[in-house]
Amino acid sequence: MPRIKGGKAIMDSVLSYGVDTIFGIPGGQTYELFDALYQRGDDIQLITTRSEQGAAYMAFGYARSTGKVGVYTTVPGPGVLNSGAALTTAYACNAPVLSLTGQVPSHGIGRGVGYLHDVPDQLGVLQRMTQWAARIEHPAHAPGMVAEAFRKLTTGRRRPVSLEMALDVMSEEAEVDMLEPTVFDEPVRPEPEALRRAAELLKTAERPMLYIGGGAVEAGEEILRLAEHLQAPVVSQRGGRGVVSDRHYLAHSYPAGHRMWPEIDVVVAIGSRLKYPRMHWGTDAKLKIIHIDIDPTELRRISTPTVGITGDAREATAGLLQALEEAGSTPRPSRREEFEALQAEMRQAFDADIQPQMGILHAIRGQLPDDGILVDEITQVGYASWYGYPVYQPRTLITSGYAGNLGYGLATAIGVKVANPDRRVISINGDGGFMFHVGELATAVKYQLNLVIIVFSDGAYTNVARAQTKRFGGRVIGTDLTNPDFAAMAEAYGATGYRVSTADELAEKIRLGFEQDGPVVIEMPIEKSDFPWKYLLLPQVRSDAQPAS
Repeated sequence: MPRIKGGKAIMDSVLSYGVDTIFGIPGGQTYELFDALYQRGDDIQLITTRSEQGAAYMAFGYARSTGKVGVYTTVPGPGVLNSGAALTTAYACNAPVLSLTGQVPSHGIGRGVGYLHDVPDQLGVLQRMTQWAARIEHPAHAPGMVAEAFRKLTTGRRRPVSLEMALDVMSEEAEVDMLEPTVFDEPVRPEPEALRRAAELLKTAERPMLYIGGGAVEAGEEILRLAEHLQAPVVSQRGGRGVVSDRHYLAHSYPAGHRMWPEIDVVVAIGSRLKYPRMHWGTDAKLKIIHIDIDPTELRRISTPTVGITGDAREATAGLLQALEEAGSTPRPSRREEFEALQAEMRQAFDADIQPQMGILHAIRGQLPDDGILVDEITQVGYASWYGYPVYQPRTLITSGYAGNLGYGLATAIGVKVANPDRRVISINGDGGFMFHVGELATAVKYQLNLVIIVFSDGAYTNVARAQTKRFGGRVIGTDLTNPDFAAMAEAYGATGYRVSTADELAEKIRLGFEQDGPVVIEMPIEKSDFPWKYLLLPQVRSDAQPAS
């Protein structure tokens, strides 16, 4: 067996799993990792970022837009903690992100000596932000530990993991058996009896619905076949958008799902917690719930379904359709006319009620091909995009899920563009969130990444100001912002900067922006916007409780 250093044992093991990009910043406890990268030459693309949080968000964007493992590296202590917001976002969105971090000298871990970047129980912190975190104690252990990390990243529920190694172990030479990469094939197959019981419910259902989440992103073909057989609407809020193209008459927005909810008798939740319908729209004894999830702990987290099915979304959905056919179910008459009318009605309502956001989203959609990717933000246009932006393919609307991290968007969009160099990528930002990672604009310039970054400027944390106004009678505090000239700032970074005032001008500058060689920032001032949460904060519409007399 060859004698190699611990840092090289980690890096060579990671790269053996087909990793082609790593995001990060070299630091004292990770020098050996970066030297190992240097030795691999063109085998790996290193994206040097301007912050550890930016590196982690870029790895998140890489993973979310491709389904592949996104990898980043940080120094311990402050580096790990800086990346924590992105790790929790990856956890919320079931994104396969691998964090590689250093540690203080092995003999000092947990002693509180005060070594550079030391924090109490770093491994414990990481274990609480990931599905699995471990310390590699010896170079010879690296290949096996990396293999275990990739097993967890690529099978079952795909959430982030972390590996750490002390700086002296990274420098230590030892005999290391460099294992061949393992192809993990551990499908979670559904129980036939659960599929049979679900099929019996659906066979007699009069108004079925499919409600899908991010766990269904690889099961689009199977979901559409099941939906067409049942003539059931397919509803999603964020994570499942595009799994069934919004051009299809069975694809429906979250508000449209709420409109139909009182009449639904059987709902099939696929790769989704079904959180908002259960907790906000309401349930009753007439509603039967079939819940499909790869993680059995999700099936009873909120409430117990009528039928719970543990399994991969693709296999379970295909199995459910097969069980239906075996039970004698035949394809139902088309509801195209009914559903197309509902789609048109909802689009008209959004356009009438939510401006200028909908006009802006139309301008964006018009400049992106079907496979173009929109990265949202915690901003007024972002909220409206969850229901008002047409999505035609999976993984083309990137959000932060329930993490709801303000400021995540720009760095995430850079990771998306790195992962998808030949696809058009647009990042939308409020002026508040944009400034969280504005330094990463320098990263986009350095690597000449042609993505279009739109900044909607109104000089405030608008959502907070609106909530304070409503809840506290106009007592608004801490929401005013002082902004630079964003277009001029972009030029100072070496990017292209534009300023527009209308949706038509925005569409034209987006078109011009995609003709440039590097990143483009478009500032669009917005003085007033309609309340986008009108179609998200939806009331309860069914319940077993009897009204008070």
